[in-house]
Amino acid sequence: MPVRTPDPDPNEPSDEGPRDPIGSGGSPFSSPSRGSAANPGWLSDIELAEARRRLPMLYVEALPVRTDGVGVVTEVGILLRATPLGEMTRTLVSGRVRYGETVRDALFRHVENDLGPMAFPLLPPQPSPFTVAEYFPMPGLSPFHDDRQHAVSLAFVVPVTGTCEPRQDALEVTWLTPGEAASDALSAEMEGGRGTLIRLALASVGALR
Repeated sequence: MPVRTPDPDPNEPSDEGPRDPIGSGGSPFSSPSRGSAANPGWLSDIELAEARRRLPMLYVEALPVRTDGVGVVTEVGILLRATPLGEMTRTLVSGRVRYGETVRDALFRHVENDLGPMAFPLLPPQPSPFTVAEYFPMPGLSPFHDDRQHAVSLAFVVPVTGTCEPRQDALEVTWLTPGEAASDALSAEMEGGRGTLIRLALASVGALR
């Protein structure tokens, strides 16, 4: 299944930031005008299409997990989203890095956007991705595909300690065991090759058996 990098909502409040998770397929990343007071770097539809035609787009992705007292992953959070075509798909927390925003701030913003302000993610002082996923519009260049653009995604495993209440275009979060999350059955429901990304994430924290 191809992946679509999700886009931010032009009507979203400025403290929320632009919405642009990989997988939605919408285009709120652009706005009718050339920008706004809240988001002066906003792109119009035409500017966005031109940027996507010429430049890789930078994203962060996060696999939310719950851990036990010694840091072993016990549960993995998978989001359920509805595409603009009405299809249901499984995916991860994801979104674009804004101009002038640190990777740490982008990661925290998108975890809060998707899982709610009470998720309480635990981010290290210096976040380091477990891998860099490259999404290409041309199938076959990597395990990951986005039919609109070339996207480079920094992927993280993020422990959460609070209550997760999905927001925006995330309909629900399903908590699975690491074995269930790495299964072929779930991989078939994931968009854009994210089943591979989940297995890489679990392997990076020693949770893949």
